[in-house]
Amino acid sequence: MMKIIDLSVPLENYSFDPWPPRIFYLKHRSGAKYVGKRVGRGVDEFPGKIGFAWEEVKLTTHTGTHLVAPWHFAPTTEGRPAKTIDEIPLDWCYGDGVVLDLTRKKTGQLITVSDLKNALSKIDYEIKAKDIVLIRTDADKHFNKPDYGSVHSGVSREAIKWMIERGVKIIGMDGYGLDRKLTPEEDLKDLFQAHFVGREKEYCQIEQLANLDKIPKPYGFKVAVFPIKIEGASAGWVRAVALVP
Repeated sequence: MMKIIDLSVPLENYSFDPWPPRIFYLKHRSGAKYVGKRVGRGVDEFPGKIGFAWEEVKLTTHTGTHLVAPWHFAPTTEGRPAKTIDEIPLDWCYGDGVVLDLTRKKTGQLITVSDLKNALSKIDYEIKAKDIVLIRTDADKHFNKPDYGSVHSGVSREAIKWMIERGVKIIGMDGYGLDRKLTPEEDLKDLFQAHFVGREKEYCQIEQLANLDKIPKPYGFKVAVFPIKIEGASAGWVRAVALVP
């Protein structure tokens, strides 16, 4: 038996995302009208005078819960062309998950290597190659609130490198992104630390995860984060889930 835990946020109209989705809903009555025109039939000819519902969605590939490909960071990484989302090996996207509780880190603070080591020591676990590391901050509790894009902490460049050096290919976080929001007074070299590591080392990010607090144990479960296959894209939407025995 497996318990399946949804780790994704919904796509909704009128969200506080800087690039919110726009969803146009075609309901059943309108569906009969539009489909009827295509097949030369009137609305009254459809059973119950209703047709089929569907939706038209306008959004970026970085809206909602999504997997970020190396191509997002730069055209090359580790001296090779950076992978786009359709080139990500699927075996990266399904594997052993580990949740690191970093909820003590406050808004705008950086998660350091020492923070990672302390979190791992508390659960008596060592990161191994291909683990999917999920960083819990509980910033997802602010989803669809005005401060959602800025309330999370960030992961330092050294912490990202430390995980990659241990064979990690995918790092996720339950906030708007892995990089904290900077103030105008901060040095430019501190801008997008986690992103800029991707120019040196190959890895993927999962942004806008949710419900990491609902995973009942810090490891001993599987994670699936298969992205939508969009040719040449820098990211793809995922329905991220944890599979817990």
